[in-house]
This record gives sequence, structure tokens and C-alpha cells, in this order.
Amino acid sequence: MSYAEKHLIAGEIVQYETRLHWIVMLGHALIAAVLALVGVSLLITPWSSVNGGEASSAGALRWAGVACVVVAAIFFGIGFVRRSATEMAVTNKRVIVKSGLANRRTIELLLSRIESIAIEEPALGRLLGYGTVIVRGTGGTPEVFPQIARPLEFREQVQRQIAGEPKSS
Repeated sequence: MSYAEKHLIAGEIVQYETRLHWIVMLGHALIAAVLALVGVSLLITPWSSVNGGEASSAGALRWAGVACVVVAAIFFGIGFVRRSATEMAVTNKRVIVKSGLANRRTIELLLSRIESIAIEEPALGRLLGYGTVIVRGTGGTPEVFPQIARPLEFREQVQRQIAGEPKSS
């Protein structure tokens, strides 16, 4: 159950939900892939065929390989948690944004208080389907949410709810 579903008020229904785009994991995944490759190569290289005195270094190299694989898994896990820890939802009454896991930040804007929603999409973002969503409430400062998946769809859903249209299929 998502954060928005857990914190609904009376008569409120979630109309649309999105998360961060997978692109936020790209850096973590690349580092993890390189470390995993190094680790696996250290594990499968036939170090045991090394002559006599260098046999002890084979064990150290295997431990280094295991360490690289473990660090790779940690890097990938950090990227996955970062992506999963941000949720954006549009209900029939408000926009709810939750980011963070240990240090949580939540923003809840009533639909009637939203002044504008701006979308910034870089060229790559247009191709891959991500962008920055900037929500401005009446009298408030803009709230910026980078690398959101399907930002145009998010804006459309907010506009539908403000206009009082039913949930789209």
C-alpha cells in the first residue's frame, strides 16, 4: 500500500500515481555493473594455478572479488531504494508527494490551491519519458521534483481533477 493510500481523508480516492523514472538508478547501476564485472573476474580467474609462493595472493584476490560483488549489490540497492522512496499521487482532492525513506519529506497541496504545474523535459527526457515537475501553490514557493516518470501525464491528471473530470482509464 502506497503512502497516499495510507493517508487518504474522508471521501478521497487516488486517481493517479507515479514514481521517479528508472534513469535515477543509471549511475548506481553502471557503478554496480563495473564492480560486479571486476569481482566476478577476480573470482573465476584461475588463480589457484599460480605457482607455490603466490598461492596466498590467490586467496586475497578471491576475497577482493567477493568484496567487489558485495559493494556492487550495495550500490544497486541504494539506487533502487532511492527510486522506490519517492511517490507522487493525484487524488480527487489533493496532490501528495512523499520523498525519502529515513528522512521523509511530504508535500500535500489541495487542488484548489494549485496555481500552476510546469514541466521541464530535456531532450533525453522526452525520448525516455522523464522530466522535472514544478508545482506552484497559491502564495507559496515552487516545489521542484526532478526525474519524474511521465511528467506530462501527471500534469494532465492534476488538470483533470481540478476541472472535476472523472478518472481516465
